[in-house]
Amino acid sequence: MDVVKRAHPGSPRALAMEAAGLAWLAEAEGAGGTRIARARLEGPALHVARVQEAEATAARAEALGRSLAALHASGASWHCCPPPAATAPFEVGSSRTLLAAEPAGDGWGAAWAEVSVRPILERCVARGRLAADDARVVARAVDRMAAGAFDAPQPAGVPSVARIHGDLWSGNVLWSDVDTGAVLIDPHAQGGHAETDLAMLALFGLPRLEAVLAAYDEAAPLADGWRERIPMQQLQPLLVHTLLFGGGYAPRAVEVARSLG
Repeated sequence: MDVVKRAHPGSPRALAMEAAGLAWLAEAEGAGGTRIARARLEGPALHVARVQEAEATAARAEALGRSLAALHASGASWHCCPPPAATAPFEVGSSRTLLAAEPAGDGWGAAWAEVSVRPILERCVARGRLAADDARVVARAVDRMAAGAFDAPQPAGVPSVARIHGDLWSGNVLWSDVDTGAVLIDPHAQGGHAETDLAMLALFGLPRLEAVLAAYDEAAPLADGWRERIPMQQLQPLLVHTLLFGGGYAPRAVEVARSLG
């Protein structure tokens, strides 16, 4: 039986974008990329094939790490762009950020900051989710990001723009008895930096994370300092959660921003 998702009234193109993203990520499966859930659009609904879930074993974690490296290595056209088959302009609900329809910026930091981080910061301020002083702290970090202060090479073997899931928190990783260890669902697929996916895995505590990261690093060695960059890569999802839920996410986002100088 499929899982059926219906369009949100405020985001009529979101399901088409999700379907395009799933299909685009699945193109990498032939090269060893992580298994992607199969889906089809039927009118206003997206039918996603149900995944038979299994335990998060060490072997599956290693398979996931290797296959995620292969997915990233399949590459994309440019930073922060949606999949080529996606419906444009790209519309999403408040839980996701917009993607530029055309190549955005000359490097990861500039594209990520201006397309995916600063707009969320501005919405947090407009909705009173961040105090003025806290917003200035975050804005300084975003300015440094846009200037390239945190730019880093992709992992070895991954092209200058990686093909990333874009919303790879633990709930979108379904452990399963497949050769890649897991099946990925619900992407915000785009061209970006491979470390973005790895940081999302860490943000909400993926089981057996260290085994996944070790296998990834063996398949596609990560650039020096990647662990220190994880908090910086988590600033954007923390701001999204601040916008949506407030609570303890705002102080955490500000703490990360302050650590970035």
